[in-house]
Amino acid sequence: MRENMDPEQIEREKEYKKMGLSDEEYERIKTIINRRPNYTETGIFSVMWSEHCSYKTSKPLLKKFPTKAPQVLVGPGEGAGVVDIGDNQAVVFKMESHNSPSKINPFEGAATGVGGILRDVFSMGARPIAAINSLRFGPLLSDRTKYLFEEVVKGIAHYGNNVGVPTVGGEVKFDPCYEDSPLVNAMVVGVLNHDEVQKGVAKGVGNTVIYAGAPTGRDGIHGATHSSVDEQSDDASPAAGNPELEKRLIEACLEVIHHDALIGMQDMGAAGLTSSGSEMASKAGTGMLLHLDLIPQAEENMSAYEMMLSETQERMLLVVKKGAEQEIINLFQKHDIAAVAVGEVIEDKVFRIEHQEKIWADIPVDALDKEAPVYHLPSKEATYYKEFQKLENTVPDIKEYGEILKLLLQSPTIASKEWVYDQFDSVARGNTLVGPGAGAAVVKIEGKDKAIAISADCNARYIYLDPEVGGQIAVAEACRNIIVSGAKPIGITDGLNYGNPTNEEVFWQMEKSIDGISEACRALNVPVISGNVSMYNQSYGEPIFPTPIIGIVGLFDSLEHITPNAFQQAGDVIYVVGKADAEFAGTEIQNLLQGEYKGKAPQIDLAIEKERQIKILQAIQEGILASAEDIAEGGLAVALAEKAIRGNVGIDVTLQDNPTVELFSETQSRFVISVKAEDVEAFENSGLEVMKIGTVTADEKFIVRTNDGKTLIEEDMNGLKKGWKESIPTLLDSEI
Repeated sequence: MRENMDPEQIEREKEYKKMGLSDEEYERIKTIINRRPNYTETGIFSVMWSEHCSYKTSKPLLKKFPTKAPQVLVGPGEGAGVVDIGDNQAVVFKMESHNSPSKINPFEGAATGVGGILRDVFSMGARPIAAINSLRFGPLLSDRTKYLFEEVVKGIAHYGNNVGVPTVGGEVKFDPCYEDSPLVNAMVVGVLNHDEVQKGVAKGVGNTVIYAGAPTGRDGIHGATHSSVDEQSDDASPAAGNPELEKRLIEACLEVIHHDALIGMQDMGAAGLTSSGSEMASKAGTGMLLHLDLIPQAEENMSAYEMMLSETQERMLLVVKKGAEQEIINLFQKHDIAAVAVGEVIEDKVFRIEHQEKIWADIPVDALDKEAPVYHLPSKEATYYKEFQKLENTVPDIKEYGEILKLLLQSPTIASKEWVYDQFDSVARGNTLVGPGAGAAVVKIEGKDKAIAISADCNARYIYLDPEVGGQIAVAEACRNIIVSGAKPIGITDGLNYGNPTNEEVFWQMEKSIDGISEACRALNVPVISGNVSMYNQSYGEPIFPTPIIGIVGLFDSLEHITPNAFQQAGDVIYVVGKADAEFAGTEIQNLLQGEYKGKAPQIDLAIEKERQIKILQAIQEGILASAEDIAEGGLAVALAEKAIRGNVGIDVTLQDNPTVELFSETQSRFVISVKAEDVEAFENSGLEVMKIGTVTADEKFIVRTNDGKTLIEEDMNGLKKGWKESIPTLLDSEI
């Protein structure tokens, strides 16, 4: 057995390198423990010092995020962040990636990604009330990409639908850079009372460590390491998930949090027993002894190494007061969950593993957690960026505006995602007020006249062109989604997806985009309260576009403020907030016409952005907007078409300036608003830079004219709707 390999042999044959440790890290380990590590200890260090668990190359950058605000009760560092929503209640939320597992086994990778982020939330003591996702794939042109897409969606639906937590929204985008490296980011939101917040700590020497959940098997071993290296093995298949077990685990844990004996609780996520045990002890300033003979095992003759590195799903680690073990175990058994005492909190600040009367690991806990290596990697401005900055903004030459609009609406990134979200149970628990298909989902807080809005967004094309500006736009656009729904943004979680950080230009992308995100968070007064970093996302040896996904939650002061994104009724007046400039780099129309992205990203003035968001929210709260939507991919033309399609109405608008710029530019901080005739005066006096462009009609025609009366576009709404709705199913050869 490799687990019995002599420490000298591990060093001589550099076995540690196969686990992802460098020569320098191995030498550092020897200095820390004053000897050569054995095989199990080497494995423990390798997963805890992996990028996935330690954030060793990203930690210096993450410190730039603003994380404090009056509403933040718990910020980064715990299983999930906690934000006050009044009435002694708080929302708990986090985003997590499951990229490499989903590439290897898309169904299980996506399913267990949902399960893992659910555990992050309910381990904090919160009841999960909603899930969303953010997905990236290559173009739907190859069998492999179609398979990845279909299986990821099935995996998310399987887990979410069976666990009983509604999947209320998300986003899916398609670009060639994700062809061999799909991104699967899941976000969950939960609710609790202030006094129910739990933390993953192992306090109190002599207290008991309890294992609850599924028995440990040989699945997912070294999953954290495989997610932290450039070369990923196809045999590193993710563990399988069991949503029915997770459903019972949620109920059991939410009952246990009310027991006075509970000291701390943490889910066994990446690195399983190793990460949960060592992190809980390190945070509490204690040590932990685990007796592996007591660990429930799904397979026979498992070694200490296998048990410590297994990533079997649906498992929790708890610390409870000594003497109350059976009471806690009984609570789990009531929910048909196996639970057993497996260790104790010790005074020595070490992580000690005992198995078959032998000590297999004896490691200082802080060395695994707080004192993991931190690297300040070199960065270099990307060569392509310098070239793009030299390019002038040009306006595409368009002759057939109607045909271009139809092609844009059929682009998979813009087209209806009904094929995806029709597979999700979006109304489980009965509190979903606005489900998938809107810019932000809306979920009611039970028993209160309030709700939360949830969204995820990131235009990676802009970040590729200009990481800092693109990072600002990602935050601004996520906030816009919340604002137009009628809520105020209260906190952000992120899923930071990048290529190989040892590539100086990739690290520069990461550095500058985090600068941009931080700047926008400060300008828009929205803190980062949790998140996840995923690196080494490479597609055929090339890095993906930098894709820092922004997950965001907003709070409605009243249910009356919930605002639709669809046009409401004939006769309503249509306005555009903000003027369009000739900004086409990184846009959908540039991709459509040129098949590439190049040039200067659209610019953004955060002061203007903030002012418009404040005034639009104020107008919503005053009841003078019939509908609101931000202008995003595809520009004004797509925003108008989608609002009309969703409202089953037509429009008749007239443009004043260059129609190509007006219709297809993706200039930032712009919105499409519709207002009832009786509210026109109030809206025009709201202080916003607005332009009246037309009216909502009942004749199911999409009409766009120039200011001299020429008709640019006259399309039947049913035809536009058909192309928009059927695009993805047609590409997948699926039934509509």
